[in-house]
Order: sequence, then structure tokens, then C-alpha cells
Amino acid sequence: MSDPSEHTATDYREQRAANMQKLAAAGHAPFGQRFDRTGRLADIRAAFEEGREVAVAGRLMSVRGMGKAVFADLRDGSDRFQIFIKADHLSPESFANFKLLDLGDWIGVTGKLFTTRTGEQSIAISDWRLLSKCLHPLPEKWHGLKDEDECYRKRYLDLLINPAHRRVFDLRAAMIREIRAWLAGRGFQEVETPMMHNQAGGAAAKPFTTHYNALDTDMFMRIAPELFLKRLLVGGFDKVFEINRNFRNEGLDRTHSPEFTALEIYEAFGDLRSMKDLIEGLLPHLAQNVFGVEKINCLMNDGETREVNLMPPYREATYHSLVCERMGADWPELPLVAKRQRCHDAGLHVDPKWDDLLVTHEVYEKLIEKNIVNPTFVTRLPRQLVPLAKACDDNPDLVDVFELVIAGREVAPAYSELNDPFAQRARLADQALEDPEKMDEDFLLALEHGMPPAGGMGVGIDRLVMLLAGCDSIRDVILFPHLKKLRGENQ
Repeated sequence: MSDPSEHTATDYREQRAANMQKLAAAGHAPFGQRFDRTGRLADIRAAFEEGREVAVAGRLMSVRGMGKAVFADLRDGSDRFQIFIKADHLSPESFANFKLLDLGDWIGVTGKLFTTRTGEQSIAISDWRLLSKCLHPLPEKWHGLKDEDECYRKRYLDLLINPAHRRVFDLRAAMIREIRAWLAGRGFQEVETPMMHNQAGGAAAKPFTTHYNALDTDMFMRIAPELFLKRLLVGGFDKVFEINRNFRNEGLDRTHSPEFTALEIYEAFGDLRSMKDLIEGLLPHLAQNVFGVEKINCLMNDGETREVNLMPPYREATYHSLVCERMGADWPELPLVAKRQRCHDAGLHVDPKWDDLLVTHEVYEKLIEKNIVNPTFVTRLPRQLVPLAKACDDNPDLVDVFELVIAGREVAPAYSELNDPFAQRARLADQALEDPEKMDEDFLLALEHGMPPAGGMGVGIDRLVMLLAGCDSIRDVILFPHLKKLRGENQ
């Protein structure tokens, strides 16, 4: 079972293939059939009972001693468990064949639970079966898969060798289960809406396009499910949510992926305050009950790590107050040329073609949002930035929204939803620059049938996992992230 360091990858595979042939000749099919387990290894450990007969399966990860008594470790994704193989517990043939196994092979074993002199819970096996042959050596435990890019490209090996990485994805799954249960307990119904749209809508982003052969029409992978979820409000659903993929044909960076998972929530007869109550309840619940934390340490944009307190109440600040706090109380009255100069003095480049709105928003995104540490509701954004939100009662140029920002990342935007079909048509026309092809007339027709007042919120699942699990890159929380193709790669 040894893998000498001087061997090449081809040598390894040939040796393993030779062992496979020997095992097959001895009656051990290299890619076996169903194996009925007593339970996962974690279940066996949790219900450990001395002398109990069990059947378990796992990948052979280490072997110690090759005389007449052998200790080895199995892993099955839930836990690690030690097995003990003794020559007089097996037939001579079975014991000899066990030595033909290689690290990484999947095996099923039966035997009795016992505790070693050192207190290690173990299984003394009385029989074993080969379930699947591993034809390539696994990365060495201590010096194996360390390169980040290789971890992403060979995630199957990363999950085997790096338990901390596996734990992130276990926590992600647990978080999504808890979100569903928490929302269901508050009367929300989970729904599914189309992921291919005949019009790109619901957010301002560049879509992925495809062609629907059966209908002979171009389609768009959805940017957001918002317009379909609002149709459900028109149809009488009062509390709905969806957890699913969105697609935006834009850049890749530390916090952005063109394919990402989002939670969207809509509550009829609610508003921005309803969504504020929801997220101030949901986020601490997830932090405490799934991740076991109330405070986390986050790497900020300046490269420094800051402590973030996730327990409410959360700070609330208006968009314009934050801009004035950073750029000066006189910012709103400054002429555009003076604003550009002040940006230059702050080390911020702004495009000469940008108007007042874009210059101010660049200040917010680059100098303010990235430096917000503790959870903050940024409210009352300019109307042009959020065309699907209801205007503030006291100022039609602002909309009744918040962006929940934590550790420099937008985690959850929410609105008092615009349900006036006339105002919505005007907003969408502004966004579409009067291009009728970009107007979703069916959505506007739905609004004309009456959508109740409502609050709506989106939560980026990937970013939320990054935040709560302490990951610095969105690739660390996506099992198979999109990567640039290597030279010579076929897929």
C-alpha cells in the first residue's frame, strides 16, 4: 500500500491498476454493488456501543502496520473512524487481499465496535468488500492540495483532503435548510419561477442569452425572479420566497460570480419596515443556530480584519448623510466640476462623462460602502438607482429602500415595492430609454390588475455564507466556481 515518492503519476496508476487486477482475480469486483450500512460513520460514533455489530463504508485514508495486525482509517464524508484488521479474524486469503488495497479505495466492512487501550473508538472487522477502486493517489495529507486554483478545479480532492473546506459547504447546506424552516414557520410559501425569460428584467444587469429551439425564439437566463414573484402577489399569494440561481453576464471578482444563488422574499401588505424586521430576526438566528457565533472577524477592503457584531438592532443611515459625512456637508450644493475635483482629491477617479448621480454613486460604492463594518441599513436611495421601489412619501426623488451592508458587502437590499402601474411604466420607460422591446408589457398588465402594497427583499446566499463562515472569496463557498479555462483544456 505504499506510494514511494520517486514514482511518477503513470507509475502510481499502473501499480494501482495491477492491484485492481489481482483483487479482481481473487473475486473482489473493482467497482462493487450496493452495500447496506448500519449508518454513516458519524451515526456510529454518536451511538457507540461496545461489542455492537456494525456495517460501515468509507474511503481508505491511512494504514498503519502491515504485519498480522493492521489499523486503518475510513472516511465517508460525515466522520473518520478507525478499523482494526487482525490476521486471525479473517481468512488468510481475505487478509492477504486486504494488503492489495490502496489509499483512496472505497470499501465496506462489517465487525464489532470496541475501544483501544488509548481510548480510540474502533471497529474490529470480520469481513470487508471492495466497493470502488481509486486509480490515482490522493494528495498527501500534509503537503497535498494547497494551491487555491487547484482546490477549485479539483473540488472532489479538495473536499477529501481539506476538512475545513468541506465544513463550509456543510454549513451552507445547513443554513439554507434553516432559512426554509424559519420562513415556513412565519407563513411564507416557497415557490419556483422560470429561469429562462423572454425578456431580461428585475434588475439592471447584462443577461446571458440562449435560443429556445422548440419555440424558435431567443431567451435570457434570468437576472432576478422579482417580476414573476410580484405576479404571484397579484394572483393572491401573500407571503412567498424563492431560493435559486440568478445569472448576470458580468465580471468575476472576490465577491461576484456570474452564476449565484439568491433568496428573494415578498410579503403582501408589508413594506420596508416588514423586511427590516425579517432580516433582523433571520440573520442573528442563522449566526447563532447554524454557525454558533454572534460576532465574526472580517477582512475589509483595506486589508485589515475587523470584528463585526451581528446582533441587532442595526444602525440605520441615509444614503445622502453617508455621502456628506465622507465628502463634506456641502456636497449636495456643489457644482459637478467641484464634485469631480473633490473626488480627485480623495484619490477617486471618476469618468468625465458621468453626471451628478453617477459621480455620487461612485463615491458611495468606492469610499463608503466598502468601509462599513457593522450591519448598517443604508436608506433613501436616489429613485434612478432602484426603478422597482416605491417613492418616499416626503421626497419623490428618493425611494423607500434599504441596502443592508455588512463588512463592506451588500448582503440584503429591500424595498417598499412599487405597485402603481402608471409610475412603474414611467420608471421602466426611463430605464429602457423608451425602447419598447425592453418593456415587460405582461408585467405591467399584471400590475394593472392590482398588486397589494408589499415589502420585498433579496439576500445573496453566497455572500451570506462568506460572511458567516469567514471566507474571503466567493469561490470558497461555491462548490464548482467558474474559472478561466486552462490552456489545452477541452471543457
